[in-house]
Amino acid sequence: MNVLEAVRKRRSIRNFLERDIPEEVVAALIDSLIWAPSAGNLQSRRFYMVKEKRLRKELAAGALNQNFIRDAPLVTVCCTDSRIGRRYGRRGVELYTIQDVSVSIMCMMLTAEEKGLGTCWVGAFDEAEISRVLDLPAHHRPVALVPVGYPSHIPAPTSRLPADEVVEFR
Repeated sequence: MNVLEAVRKRRSIRNFLERDIPEEVVAALIDSLIWAPSAGNLQSRRFYMVKEKRLRKELAAGALNQNFIRDAPLVTVCCTDSRIGRRYGRRGVELYTIQDVSVSIMCMMLTAEEKGLGTCWVGAFDEAEISRVLDLPAHHRPVALVPVGYPSHIPAPTSRLPADEVVEFR
């Protein structure tokens, strides 16, 4: 599968099979997270890979009861690391760290697609509750949850705006 094919094929998956993800596939997901580009190569991001069912259930509750999170065999809690981002001052902490996490997530999601896995970028959650559930240090801010697993249902593609409405050449 080439990259553009993976981009076009990827969907937000909210229904997962009860099937574990092999460790070598999890390792590939982790590899894609850490090899993503980052501002100044500071890598101001941290990821928590949650497999434990009790914790997944608590994460789902902290994410406004989005129970598909609980049902995924793996949930990646994606965090900024403000200690690292401080090199660039306020902009580094408030923007670059989020960009670092975001590009890592996309790399992981494309790797997951290549491996036959489904993912869903979840931004609707109570940050304080997610931090409490995982006992995160204060400098790790959760910005996204990404449940990962084998899809039991793949939705049809959604429409996209035409290029001339979203891209301008100057």
